[in-house]
Order: sequence, then C-alpha cells, then structure tokens
Amino acid sequence: MTDIKSYFKEFVTINYGEKAAKAIRTGESLFMDFRELDRQFQEIADSLLSSPDETIQLFKEAYDEMEFPLIPRFINLPDNSIVKIKNIRTKNLNKLIQIEGIVRQASEVRPSSASIIFECPACAQKIEEPQTSSQVKEPKRCPNCGRMGKFSTIDKKLEDTQRIVIEESPEKMDGSEQPQRMDIILKNDLVDPTIVKKTCPGSKVEVTGVLKEVPIYLRTGAKSTRYDLMIEANAVKPIEYEFSDIEITKEDEEKIIEFSKDPKIFEKFVASIAPNIYGKEAIAIQLFGGTRKVRNDGTAVRGDIHILLIGDPGVSKTQLLRYVAQMAPKARYVSGKSSSAAGLTASVVKDEFVRGWSLEAGALVLANKGIALIDELDKMSPEDRSSLHEGLESQTITISKANIQATLNSQTSVLAAANPKFGRFDPYMPIPEQIDIPPTLINRFDLLFPMRDLPDKERDTKIAAHMLESAQDPKSKKGLIEPSFLRKYIAYAKRISPAITPAASAVLKDYYVSLRNKNSMGENEIKAIAISPRQLEALIRISEACAKLRLSDKVVKKDADKAITLLQFCLSKVGIDPETGEMDIDRIVSGITAKQRNNIMVVKEVINELSEKYGDAIPTTDIIQECVSKGVTEDKAEEIINKMKREGEIFEPKHGIIRKLPR
Repeated sequence: MTDIKSYFKEFVTINYGEKAAKAIRTGESLFMDFRELDRQFQEIADSLLSSPDETIQLFKEAYDEMEFPLIPRFINLPDNSIVKIKNIRTKNLNKLIQIEGIVRQASEVRPSSASIIFECPACAQKIEEPQTSSQVKEPKRCPNCGRMGKFSTIDKKLEDTQRIVIEESPEKMDGSEQPQRMDIILKNDLVDPTIVKKTCPGSKVEVTGVLKEVPIYLRTGAKSTRYDLMIEANAVKPIEYEFSDIEITKEDEEKIIEFSKDPKIFEKFVASIAPNIYGKEAIAIQLFGGTRKVRNDGTAVRGDIHILLIGDPGVSKTQLLRYVAQMAPKARYVSGKSSSAAGLTASVVKDEFVRGWSLEAGALVLANKGIALIDELDKMSPEDRSSLHEGLESQTITISKANIQATLNSQTSVLAAANPKFGRFDPYMPIPEQIDIPPTLINRFDLLFPMRDLPDKERDTKIAAHMLESAQDPKSKKGLIEPSFLRKYIAYAKRISPAITPAASAVLKDYYVSLRNKNSMGENEIKAIAISPRQLEALIRISEACAKLRLSDKVVKKDADKAITLLQFCLSKVGIDPETGEMDIDRIVSGITAKQRNNIMVVKEVINELSEKYGDAIPTTDIIQECVSKGVTEDKAEEIINKMKREGEIFEPKHGIIRKLPR
C-alpha cells in the first residue's frame, strides 16, 4: 500500500503538478491519462483496473497527504477496458471500464449520504459507516462495548449526486440492434455546473467508472435473484460532437483559407455533398447556416435554415437525408409513423433514483446545434406533426407535465422530406394543392423544393449513366472534397458572423418591396401579398450562409442575389395563384389565396344583400346568379356556399333554400 501511495505521489508530481495546482484554484476536476500511468507505473495501473475501489481509496489518501483536495479521476483507458454497453457482462463487475454514448436522461442534482455517523446509546461511541447502497446501512456492532441493536444518527456527510442514462451511439450499432442503455451515477465535482452543462440530454460523452450491481426488490420487499447494473463514474469526458467542437489545427486553417479562394468553391461543395445524387445547392447552404441574433430585449432570431423536400418516389430524398445524417457531427434521423410527439420533442419519465420525474430528450433536443433529418413528414399523425411548430420557429421545446416546467433548447436546422398527397405529383393539378401538410407548418420552412420525376431524354441518360457507373464500382463516385475536410471547413466557417453590406441590403430591400407591391387588385378587393417578413428573414439567413461558405465576414451583392434566386425558385413553384398567375404567399401561409378571399367576401355580401330582400328563405339559384354577375364562377360560388354550410355560417332548411344563422 505504501508503494502505491508513494508511486502515485511521484506520478502526480512529475506529470500533473501545475495542472493540480490550477484545478485546486479553480475548483475543476483533474483528469489524468491512464495510459501515461501505465507507461510509467504498470503495477499500480494494473491494480487500478482490477481493484479500482481499493486503489482509488489509496490514491485519495495520497492526495490527502499531499494536501490536494481532489479526487483521482482517469481517462483514456486501454482498449481491452473499453466496452460497448451491449457487451457488458458479469466479468466486468467491480472493474474499471470505459463506455461511450449519448445522454438520453438526466435527473436533478440531489444530495446523498456518503457516510453516516452513528452513536452507541450504551457507551456514546461514535461510529462512521460508509453508505454504498440506496438504503441506509447501520453498524452491526459497537466496536467499543460490543452492543448490538439500534444506533442513533448524529451526523452525516453529504455529497452531490446525479443520475444520467447513456444510450449507445447509432454509429456503433448494427442495423438490426436495439440501442442498450446504462445508468451512470455522478458524484461530487462531476456534477459541477461546468460539467453538467456538457452532460445534458443530447450530449455525447465518454464515461470511465466502476461497474456495480444494484439489487432489485420485489413487491413483497424481498430481494430478487436478478440484479440491475449501473456505473459509478470516475470521469466524464464530452466527445467532439458539434461543429463548434471540432478541433482545427494551424495546418488545417491554412488549407481552409487557401481553399476558400477557389472561384468555383460553391460548385465544389455542391458536388461533394452526396456525390451519387443530383441537385443539392440548398443543402450545401443549409450546412453553413445564418447567424443567430439576440436582441436587446432578450428575444432571439434564429440563424438555422429549414428546408422541406416534397418529391415523387425515387428522387433520392431519403438517400440525401441519410448522407447528411452521416456527414454532420450532431445529427438525428427520424422517420414518419415511427416518430411520436414525445420522440420528436421531449417527454417526462418516472425517475426511481430521485423518486420523482425527469426529462428525456427527443430528436430536436438531441440535435441541438446540429441538424435534424425528418423523413416521411406527411406520414406522421397531425397531433405528432403539430409538436414541431415551436421547435422550428422559436427553437425551444417547452414542457409542462407532471409538475415539471422546463424549456429545452433545440437550436437545430431541420431537413425534412415528404411525398405528394397522392404519392406522385399530378401534372394537371397545382403543386400547392398536392402538398398534404398544414400551411402553418410549411410556413416555418425557409425553402420548399418540389422534386418531380419527369421524363427527359437528356437528363435521364445522364442519370442512368451515373447510376450504372456507381453500380459497377460503388466507390468510383467521390466528392471533390473529403468528408473530414468538409466538416472542418464548415466548423471553421460557422465561427464567422458576416455583416450585411449596404449593397446587399439594398438588393434584398428592393426585391422585398417591389414584390410586395407588384400585384394589382381592384379598389375593393383584397390585395395579394407576394412575400411576407418571414421570407425576408429567410433571405437574410441564406445570404449569410453564402458569405460563410466563402469565409467572408461581409454579405455582398452576389450573396444576396444567390439567396433571391433560391427563394424565387421555391416561390415560383408553390406560391403562384393558378387563377391569377401572380405570386401570393398566402397560398403557402394559410392555404387560401387573396383571390379566394375576394370570392368568399363577394358571396357573403350577396347573401347579406339578398337576406334583406327574401328574409330567412334565400334561393340558392339567386345567390349563384348574383355571384356570377360579380365575377365569381358558378363552381366557385357553389364551393364557397357548401363550405359555409359545413362551418355553420348558413344552413339549408330545405333543398334550394339558404338561411343565415342568427347571431
């Protein structure tokens, strides 16, 4: 034991003297490299792996003798001690192991007893009993007088404790496996606010700790023969999992700056994203994103760009989403009917550890400062889909359940894909009428791209040649930029906050103002609104992303022009009123165009006028004739009358007669 203490003191003094002094000053944890310990003192390294509790206790005593108020914590265990959660077995019990995964649950930090001091009622002897389980453990016998029985509690030593649940990372699993979970207990400095911030739900962490068995109690109060498992953490280390966390060396920075000077940089980025798929300009821009802005009053304007792809079967929507999920450091992929509101946002679950409730993060929260990929959006139930509204616009998820009121961050870009209402686009129907997604949800997306599979000999020849070449040699098609360099480039670009130049501002303002005042209507008609302030915000975000792609700290005119081109393409596909041929944003925002509102207004005015003439029995034929004379077609008038009947504004007491409901 003396040798272990002295060797450990020597190891700390030689390798961690200055770091230990800094940790004591700042109150931070001191993490030591196990492999360095193994290289210098192999015997005590082996002892730490095989008998961690006893060895760490000796290390603590060595710290006390050095007057270091620290706890020995180790990272970077050898490969044979790094275990996947699914491979943990009884042979790992009471051994020091290392696992990694994503934090799914985190309880509140609560005090627990590290040890309790009891007093013998016969001789007043004080006895300190360490507490290692969830139930209070009393001394069996007084070491002074030998008395057995009840002892009185006079004091206790408390330590902060938190329970987190780690789930295996998707990239570490085979396709058919279900992700396994493990309970982790964090104590003392591991629940320091700076560390808790990095172990919130959605974080990817590496945990070093001792595997323990936990007894299971039956309803009768007796112990079961089965046991649960948990890890008492010795160290928790966040793993690089966001663009902002990617380490960029001086050499990388030089390469990135050199590459940014390429005049065809945008084309190269587009070609590097999912090389086997055509048409990805907007996805490239989405990966860079705009700049999040926080105003003086505390309100924030999101910088993340949301994109919705609606397309025919076989246009590679899912492949595109899958590629982005693999390429982005922090991405979550969900799909259609297999996703619920709780799985998308957050849920409240029973927590046996704190005897209460705790939050479990969903996909949008887990993808915070990353990207969420939502496939088959149209297949979700309306109730589950409605849970996306807050997360898309406000970028927060508010939970108020089971006496828990919490607001979780979901600062994530969303790339969603869906099919048209009838499975494939009908060439004879306007595209907006074939999108089976509520207008209020569509309005949250900055860009909406219809992807149509139309026969075109030249294009089909290129696609066929491209696919056949990929089939012959799957690895033949590579992006012009390596994925690892692509990640570093995006991470570097995201640190830039470009300012909009007067020239770019003028271009965006002129486009916005001219488009809003372009459409002409009659004197008493409702004017069609071609573009709303939401689209102007989208233009700003896209312009900023274009500037970031060039590593520029200024948004110039060509960035604004690129943003306008993308938005104009989307609006021309889904924002055109087929009756007038003019752009009308209400087609997307509310599903009712200005022309339709005018028709509704005409029908209501006609019904009001005829009610003064006929009273409570207005002939339907007279209403339709009067509407036709005012420019509303017979079909539209009948459609509006039927809709008013369904909504309870009028009713039909007998066939051919309309009556207004009394107000």
